[in-house]
Amino acid sequence: MLKKWFPIIDWMSNYQRGFLKGDISAGVIVAVMLIPQGMAYAMLAGIDPVIGLYAVTVPLLIYAIFASSRQLAVGPVAMVSLLVFTGVSSIVEPGTPEFLNYVILLALMVGVIQLVLGLTKAGFIVNFLSHAVISGFTSAAAIVIALSQIKHLLGVNLQSHDYTHQFILEVFQRVSDIHLLTFFFGITSILILVFLKKYVPVVPGPIFVVAFSILVTYFYRLDEMGLKIVGDIPKGLPSFSIPVANIEAFQVLLPTALMISFIAFMESIAVAKAIAVKEKYKVDPNQELKGLGLANIFSSFIASMPVTGGFSRTAVNYQSGAKTGLASIISAVLIIITLLFLTPLFYYLPNAVLAAIIIVAVYSLIDINEAKHLFKVKKIDGWVLTVTFFLTLFIGIEIGILIGIVVSLVVFIWRSAYPHIAEVGYLKEQNVFRNVKRFPEVTTYQDALILRVDRSLYFANMSFLESKIEECLTTRPVKWLILDMSAVNDMDAVAIDQLEEIMNVCKEMNVTCILTGIKGPVRDLVEKAGWNRRYEKQIDYYSVDHAIKELKLKENVV
Repeated sequence: MLKKWFPIIDWMSNYQRGFLKGDISAGVIVAVMLIPQGMAYAMLAGIDPVIGLYAVTVPLLIYAIFASSRQLAVGPVAMVSLLVFTGVSSIVEPGTPEFLNYVILLALMVGVIQLVLGLTKAGFIVNFLSHAVISGFTSAAAIVIALSQIKHLLGVNLQSHDYTHQFILEVFQRVSDIHLLTFFFGITSILILVFLKKYVPVVPGPIFVVAFSILVTYFYRLDEMGLKIVGDIPKGLPSFSIPVANIEAFQVLLPTALMISFIAFMESIAVAKAIAVKEKYKVDPNQELKGLGLANIFSSFIASMPVTGGFSRTAVNYQSGAKTGLASIISAVLIIITLLFLTPLFYYLPNAVLAAIIIVAVYSLIDINEAKHLFKVKKIDGWVLTVTFFLTLFIGIEIGILIGIVVSLVVFIWRSAYPHIAEVGYLKEQNVFRNVKRFPEVTTYQDALILRVDRSLYFANMSFLESKIEECLTTRPVKWLILDMSAVNDMDAVAIDQLEEIMNVCKEMNVTCILTGIKGPVRDLVEKAGWNRRYEKQIDYYSVDHAIKELKLKENVV
């Protein structure tokens, strides 16, 4: 029971000495990576950079104790930071005490939502966010994130806009106001980060540009030449506190909290499962929700921001040798040491460098290949991705993903309302029944029409099935209508009633309707509806072949 609630007991009790070297190495490398990233993503969320460091202390420790993934690296991520800023800035002015309090409250709400989902084993809800929607939203959000850092990259105070095209227009109008030194620092940092990532991956790019830019700024006093720097970062650990909340604040933040909860979990579980498969252990989605939920709750208790597992950070953690959650514990301890003793070192860190780190980090989130793949395989999914992408980019983050979800659900309902129904015939060489359109050489029967229903039946698609049967019987009069139900996994009460009506209408037309291959769960339903008494001879066939043999139609072919 304890292992179920505290997965740390499991991996600690089975800890091997050979794991230690990898865990220490990964813990140190990820800590070095987390320092600039945490500060950068806090800035992206519109709050003090030090809060990003708070977010990679206690939350990491809590996640390591309660979560089932042993390699997932938790902390602030670009996507969540953008959602935080977008959601809270629409309510209160960034930079105010109220703004920070709302961010902290949002972390608490996200944590509670995820914890409740985990406790009630309701993690399946996130499955309703289709891959096409997430891919389109992520690609667009990556561009929005990059654009949000343009003001730090150019050294220009740009106004906030509701729409992306308005922001881009202002950038072009303010070209003459660009601070050249800031722009040089930002562009140079981007080039160095890209170069190191591609050609010298063993060198941690973010920490290199941070250290280099701090030294250059300090020795040449570039802050006196207009280069904006981080400035004073409070030394010491965050104090325990409980967010100030009221009903109104909960109501206005709830949509953002729900969105962050789902998207953050999907980002985490995707990478956690991928690594767990490689390491041959299981990740429990509901336990992950509990771990992330508690991490966010404790993040709010130390006056910090929402956190989740990051793709790139987790990849680095795994590639650096992390075998257990000890790597995350080591990272958290090193960040705590940094907060206690090393924060003055970041005084001269340019904001443009943090902006460069964010821009390079989110570039990989733009997935053009996925759009090409979806259009090639299933065009409707490609259009769902495209609609979500452009709505997110030009209308807004929240509207984009909400409409994307609605569109994907409409597509799902449309597909289920028009199920694939195929006329099948006998393929003698393989001794199977196949679609007559795909296999013109199949044998069909003069007095029997065989239709295969390839989806579960419910109230929304029964009219389509009825129309299809009517169309077929009108164009081709037969004595027997054989419905292959082997692909029907479920039916609702309306479907049972309407299917019964179809059988009665067929009887009036002197056509006997036969159902074959009915699965156990569906058979249980029709028996409850009394079919075993009224239609026993019409539903008691194991397969189409069984029905054909029983009806002695083998010789009656066309």
